[in-house]
Amino acid sequence: MRVKKILMGLSTVAAAALVGACSAAGATTAGTALPSAPATPATSSAAPSTPQSPPAPPKSSSAAPVKEKKEMAPGVPCTVTAKACVDLSSHQAWLLEDGKITYGPVKTMPGKAGSTTPLGTWKVLYKEKMHLSREFDNAPMPNSVFFYNGVAFHQGSLSRYSNGCVHLSPSASLKFFTTLDRGDEVQVVK
Repeated sequence: MRVKKILMGLSTVAAAALVGACSAAGATTAGTALPSAPATPATSSAAPSTPQSPPAPPKSSSAAPVKEKKEMAPGVPCTVTAKACVDLSSHQAWLLEDGKITYGPVKTMPGKAGSTTPLGTWKVLYKEKMHLSREFDNAPMPNSVFFYNGVAFHQGSLSRYSNGCVHLSPSASLKFFTTLDRGDEVQVVK
């Protein structure tokens, strides 16, 4: 019986402490939460704790870098991810870096009807300094940059349509050959 009274007394004390703790935690003064003080016995001579200011936020030594939004150069019909852009309608091509023109526009001659240059987004597959076309009696194709099966940028006539490739002048074909690397994005638009 005595144990039961002690347990009941302890549970009453615990419940009162819990209610008191919840009430103190929710109390506010001028919009600021009161700090919780460590429990001290009633007979303690410890000095009352004084409220402390919240810690100051850490100072930043420099502002966070602002990411530059990449925009496409005016007049170029491709997206900022393109390293080379071909516009079949205007017979022009550009070399690009992050949407900025690094070379061009240059005149091109795309594929003829029935052998059109494929529209789309492609990747440079491989390059050959002097490719000989097996399909067209070993026709020379200097500075070939292949971006689609059998289709490349290369030096060729700017007055006759190609058989699907993108003809460039000798200087433009050399620039495309030396600039583009395997995996670079090529976009062909109309």
